Amino acid sequence: MRLPAPQSVRLARRGLALILPLLLAACQMSAAPLSKPAATLLGGAVSVAGPRGYCVDPATKREQADTAVILMGRCKFALTVQPAVLTVSIGPTASANVLAAGGEALTGYFTSPEGRAALSRIGRARDVTVLAALSAGDAYLLHLNDRAVGDYWRAVVGLNGRLVTISANGAQGAPLASPAGRALIDATLLALRRAN
Repeated sequence: MRLPAPQSVRLARRGLALILPLLLAACQMSAAPLSKPAATLLGGAVSVAGPRGYCVDPATKREQADTAVILMGRCKFALTVQPAVLTVSIGPTASANVLAAGGEALTGYFTSPEGRAALSRIGRARDVTVLAALSAGDAYLLHLNDRAVGDYWRAVVGLNGRLVTISANGAQGAPLASPAGRALIDATLLALRRAN
């Protein structure tokens, strides 16, 4: 197995450092019923849409100079869809270049103490276990266990030159089983590709 070049590892770490703070944004889903199927962020740079039955929550939208985060949940009338919270974080212009480092470099980073601390909801590497790390087409997927939130899936993909991360968690009182979480990540990736 070929080890990643040191430059690839540095590129991955630098780029991921730009987006990981957004992953930890303290957004809460609004209590209002969700009915908006899509949203445009960063002046039209990226469109966010969820899989069938999931809508964006405009109240959770956070945009900074060149980054954004928004949450999605079950739409108002989609009562047969499993309750879940989808978080979509969008990195700065050209941040998707970190994906050129490849899966080995990304795995090396995310399984390192520095990477696990960045993934942790409270910044402690020892709280996060990487259960699986794999490439799926142009996306990179992580199956994680975080002591603060339990078992969940996360995806990293490039959209319009920006590094975009997606996480799928169960809603309060409704845990999301691992196969359902992975399926929801895959469906969200497809919806985002179609929207962009």
